[in-house]
This record gives sequence, C-alpha cells and structure tokens, in this order.
Amino acid sequence: MNIFKSLIIIALVFIGNISFAQVQITGTIVDHKNIPITGATVSIKNAENTFGKLTDGYGKFEINAPSGSYNIEVRYLGFQAYKNTIEISEGTPFDTGTIQLEEGTEQLQTVEIVGRVRKDYNSDYSFSATKVAIKNKELPQVVAAVTKELIADRLAFQLPDAVKTVSNVAITGLYNHYNIRGITQADDGQVLNGMRTRQYYFLQPITSHLERVEVIKGPSSVTFSSADPGGTVNMVTKKPLTEKRNEISVAAGSFGTLRATADFTGPLNDSKTLLYRFNAAIQEADSFRDVVNNNAILVSPSLSYIPNENTSLNVEMIYNNADGNIDRGQPIFDAVDDNYDPNSTPITLNPGAINDFYKTKEFIFMASFSKKFTENFGFNAQYMKQTWDEDLQEHRADAFRQAYDADGNIVPNLVAMRYAQRQQNWNTDNVSAFFNYDIKKENFTNKTLVGYDATRWERNIGGANSSRDYLLNDGSTARFRPGTSDPNDFRQTADGLLVPAVPHLDLTDPFNGIRNTNDYVFSRLEIPANLTTSSGVYLQNQFKIGKFSALVNLRYEWFTDIFDYEGDEEEFETNAFVPRVGVTYEVTKDISAYATYLEGFQPHTNTLSLSPSAEGFFWEASPGRFDPLESSLIEIGAKGEFLNGKIFANIAVFNITQKNILLGDTFDLDNLTTIGEQRSRGFEMDISGYVLPNLQIIASYGYTDATIEEDAIEEFVGERIGGAPEHNANIWGRYDFSSNSLLKGIGIGLGAQYVDERYTWYNPTYLPDRVLLPDYTVFDGAVYYKPNSVNMQLTLKINNIFDDTYWLGGLNPNRLGPGAPRNFLLNATYTF
Repeated sequence: MNIFKSLIIIALVFIGNISFAQVQITGTIVDHKNIPITGATVSIKNAENTFGKLTDGYGKFEINAPSGSYNIEVRYLGFQAYKNTIEISEGTPFDTGTIQLEEGTEQLQTVEIVGRVRKDYNSDYSFSATKVAIKNKELPQVVAAVTKELIADRLAFQLPDAVKTVSNVAITGLYNHYNIRGITQADDGQVLNGMRTRQYYFLQPITSHLERVEVIKGPSSVTFSSADPGGTVNMVTKKPLTEKRNEISVAAGSFGTLRATADFTGPLNDSKTLLYRFNAAIQEADSFRDVVNNNAILVSPSLSYIPNENTSLNVEMIYNNADGNIDRGQPIFDAVDDNYDPNSTPITLNPGAINDFYKTKEFIFMASFSKKFTENFGFNAQYMKQTWDEDLQEHRADAFRQAYDADGNIVPNLVAMRYAQRQQNWNTDNVSAFFNYDIKKENFTNKTLVGYDATRWERNIGGANSSRDYLLNDGSTARFRPGTSDPNDFRQTADGLLVPAVPHLDLTDPFNGIRNTNDYVFSRLEIPANLTTSSGVYLQNQFKIGKFSALVNLRYEWFTDIFDYEGDEEEFETNAFVPRVGVTYEVTKDISAYATYLEGFQPHTNTLSLSPSAEGFFWEASPGRFDPLESSLIEIGAKGEFLNGKIFANIAVFNITQKNILLGDTFDLDNLTTIGEQRSRGFEMDISGYVLPNLQIIASYGYTDATIEEDAIEEFVGERIGGAPEHNANIWGRYDFSSNSLLKGIGIGLGAQYVDERYTWYNPTYLPDRVLLPDYTVFDGAVYYKPNSVNMQLTLKINNIFDDTYWLGGLNPNRLGPGAPRNFLLNATYTF
C-alpha cells in the first residue's frame, strides 16, 4: 500500500505549501443577457503561479493568491474568451466586479482531441452517433451523457454505478451488463471513443479515466457496425486541456475499499501546441459478497499536438490490469418451484472458493488525426489496437444442472457445482477514416461525410479444463437427465445421492475455503482460434434549412466469421445495407422536435458476442451460419435547452423490434434456430442541469412494454423480456449552500433509484425456468465540504441509506445479483 502513503504525503505537501498571506479575488461572470454563468473557468496567472476556479451556481468565483500582477482569463463554451490584467495588493481584497462574456463563434472540434471545458452534469454535444461533433439538440436520436462531474459527485468508480442514472437502463446483475430500452445486451454492447473493442462483461470497468459515458439509445449499426438493438454504451476518455489542471484523490470505505486516482493535464510548451494528460488509478477492494474482491490498476497517458487550427493529432494509451473474481451470484433453496424465495439464503452467499480468481489484462493504443484542407473540406482518421488476456480459475453454481438423488428428484439444499480453468486472449484492430465537406450559407448548411471503417477481432488459441456433471461407474462423467438417464449407470452415495464430479454446495453449511481439485475429473478443451472481420462504407448527409434539418445515412456492411482460424477453417459471410433517416424541427429557439427511423445488423459469432443459446458454439462451431440479428427503431421526441444551456431535457417515444434471435439447446447445435423475435415499446424522459443557482439535479423516468413475440417455448410468447423492468426512475441532486450562508462550503447530495419487478434474463430452451424479482427503491446520500482556503473537497457518500435488501437482477433463478447493503465511502480530492 506504499502508493497510498505516497499520494497522501504528496497531498499534504501541496497543502502545506499554500501561503497564508494570500489575497481574496472575487467576481461574477454573466452572459450577454446578464444571466449568471455556472461552470465558467476563471484563471489568473503570472510567471510564478497559476490559480483557477469554476464559477458557482450564481456565476461567482473566489480565488486566493499572493499579491502581484496577474493575467486573468475567463472561458466558457459558446462565448468569446475574456482577458485582462489585474494588480493585487497585499492585504486588500480584490473584486473584479461583473464580467460579461460575449457570444462566440466557437466551433466544435471535428474529432475529439481536446477535452471538454464545461464542468457540470450536462454534455451538449456528441461525436458518437454521427462520427463528427453535433449538438445533441440537433441530433434526431437520444444520446444520454453521464459526465465526469456527475461521476465524481456520486463517487461512481465503476461503470454500472455511472449509467444507472440514465432512463430505461437497468443493470441485469453483477456483471458489466445492461438492459437498455427493454432489450438485454449481448456482451459486445460497449465501445470506447466510438471504436469497437473486446469489452468482456464479467468485471465492471473503472471510470477514473473517462470524460463521460454516453448511452446511445436504439440500434447504432450505421455508426458502430454490429451493435445492440436496445442501445450502445460509449466510454469517452479524458483528453488533454489547454489549461493546467491537476487533481489527486484518495478514498477509503466499506468492504475493505482503498482507492487513489490522479489526473494531470495542461500544455507542454508556451505556444500550447503540445498538450498532455495523465490519468492513473489503483483500487483494492473486497465485497459484501463472500470471497469476492475487485482490485485494479489503470494507467492512461495522452498527448495532443495542435500546430494550427487546421491540424490536430491525439495519441493515448490505456493499461488496465484487473485482479478479482467473477461473481456469479447468489444461489438459493428451491430455485425453480413455487417455493422460490430469494431470502432463503443470505445475500452474501457465493459458491466460490477462496483460491478462485479472475485476472484480465488490457492494453489499448489509440490515435486520432484531423486535417482541414480548406475551410469547408477536411479529413479525419482514427486507429485503435487492443490486446486483452484473461486467466480464470473458479467454482460456480452450474446454471444448466440440478442436484439429484438416485430417483431423479431434485435435492433442494444442494447446489450442483462446476469448476473451470481457462486462459485465452484477443487482439483487436479498428480503423475509421472519412472525408467531410461543409457548405455554409446564411439560411442553409449542409454537412456531407463519406467514410470507411473496419474492425478485426482475433481470438487466439486458448485452453480450458472443466469439471462438471456426475460420475459414471467407470469414472467418467455424464449429464444426468431425469426420466432418460439410468441412475444405475451413475455412482451413488450410501444415502442415495448421485456422486458429482465437483462436490455440491450445501446451502445449510456452505464452504468457501480452499478446495482440493486433485480428485476432479476434467474435460480438457482447446479453445479454437477465431477471426471475425467487419468492413463498412457509409455516406452521411446532414442539412439545415431555416428551422428544419435532416440527417440521412446509408451504410453497406460486409462481415466474415472464420471458426478454427488457420486450422480446419469454417467460414461464413454476411452483408447488409443499414439505413438511418431523421428529421428535426426547431419549434422555438430552445425546443426541437424530431423523428427518426434506423436499422440494426448484428451477425452471430462466438468471437464477438454470445447469446445464451449459442454458448456451446464457443468450442465447436461458428453460429455465423444463421441469419443475423436484425432490428429497427422508430422514435419521435423533443429536446430542450433552457436558461442559456443550464438545463437540458429530452422526451422520447420509441418502438424497437429485433428478430432472428438464436433459440434452442446449446448442447444440441443442429436444432438451433433463429425464430426468436422481441419487441419493446416505451416512453422516457431525462432532465439535468441547474434548476437553481446552487442546486443541480439529474432525473429520469422510463417505461417499457418489452415482450417476446416468438420463442421456442410457447408459453413465453407475450411475456416480458428477461431483465426488462416495466418502470424505472432515477434522481440525484446536489445542493451547495451559498457563499453568504453560515454553512458556506458545505453541500448535500441526495438521490434515489426505483426499478420495477423483472424476470431473470437467461432463459434458453434447455433452461426455461425464470422468476420475477421484486421491485426496489434505494436511496443514496452525500455530504461535501470545501474549505475556503484550500482547493480540496471532502466527500462522505452513503449508499443504500435505509439498508434495504434488493436484487439488481439475475442470470437465472439460481444466480441472483443482490445489491449491496448500506455502505460508505470517504473521499478527499485536491486540485492544484
């Protein structure tokens, strides 16, 4: 833990070096309509020192600095920068008065190479849905953003804690896995900076290096190639800033949590043509769950080179080393009959052993380049390289098996177990390049984009040892099928139980100690190499005439999946046209109405995504032989931007359909079929921003009618899709006491999340049982303290204030994902 001691010492040294002979500089920043601007960056600097602050909800700032001559600069997106020189005398407070910013003509960067300046819960633009920057108000599609400021206020160190504030996003359990708009994701529903990666869903990613997390609602295959029908999660990394900002934080809390992060950025030369950013994080944490831990180290440097306004380049790397456990969930008594009771076992119960582990190592290199040849014509390109390795050793409840006696009866207090060892790795390459041409007239604009992108996912040869099922009399193993298998072929105990290859977990006396695996009977498997490639060419045109604008896309995609790559190859090819059409109309200056239609395209492959029914293909064949998953979205809605961009709101009504869902028995590959179809219709709304000068909130509500339209199990038709709540709602607010209050420097955060009842989501034909999990409402709270003389904030966050017992979701009835009981985290952040 030396790194924590070192960071604490560094923080104390910085604090100790602060001069007490400083002068207080105050002022107020307003716009051209004299409306206070929240989150404007105010900096003063001379040859020796640089100081900076953000304006509060009243547009006010307060900076403490030694006496002397300073250059003051005020910046805020969409306004011209204010610059001046001030003289500060020792012992005399200095008031700049009211500084009025004029509207600017600042254009959004084409490729995200420089970081976001504003510091609030709102992000008013996005690159992810159209490849280039477009204001969310002009985009005929919902893109919900969770900014780093909201992540920081909620101390949301992992991705699921961040995205749960978004409407119609529900966590399906303990994995990094979501149900969006009623559709449960496969494991490829996430991208990084708009580029496809191998984001396996077992461990939850940390967020310290992220600028924002975007949830792009609906199928986005026109932008990302294969993409989930409900929505895509885009993680946007922090980019360098033109101004110096440094921040370190340390935290400790429940379940043995210790954490430290660092974020340094600024120019590397006087001309500010070379910028840098360095992010790092380390965490050691246990869990309320038995023998589960989550340790991680992340290092992410980034450089941006901007020699002039026409050329820019950014390169960054991410090294992410995670060492923990796959938490497969809580097993319970009588999981599949009328006695189903999630409270029959403690929520802490985990069937794993203390010597289990799951280790992943990820290395990513990214480069983005932008060049404007003329004022109207430009070129943009991105490249990403990722390597991803996993090393697994685990005991877990066997989702496909029950514990039986010799008469074929289920033994309710015993959980069938399996043991697995696995090592495998992926190499992923992404490239995206496009030309853009813009036309700007007094009452007409047109933006045309023509591009190509390609992704290459290669799974190298791996290996696995697996032990499961029951012992036959000859010492081998086999699956026991009641009514079909002969119990006399299996070994039996003296009390009439079948003898498992891996000892059952006794729910009345669970054991999590070191388990001796020497006597296990293993199946030794080679994981075949697999190569999946995707290429696409696309045309995008956005034009605006007066108050009317339209966005039209057409993409042609070709997709190849090669099973047993460079061996006994089995190859399948798929191609498709993917369209998008959207229109927007400015009802008023602040409100836009829109309508959109778009389609999705997602081939079946075991390199990229695995549906529950296709898991058996992982070892034996390619599911690329089946028709690809096809989806479509019809959506109408409205977006609003109020109080000079302080408040953002959107409302949407949508209809999503997806078909060609793979159904059948994963252990009978010849009988799989793509007859599955699902439909989700619903409504959602989100609002965020400063509703009062010192009160910032984010709130959302979502309703979905998500139903199974076709299924191999007839009684499922018309039922809700697994993992999809009918209603969910979220709210979070932060109130800071005003500068003239007795409680100056103190802030209070309070939030709640409601999730309606929903089924466990994993229900293939061979495991048709699913259960309805109860709804829940969980309250969180925080207290913030900012000392007046130090750029530090202390945060005490309490999650699940009322210590409710609830379940986030479940893979199946015997793998439930309980939510954490009441817990706390104390965090100290120092900026300099």
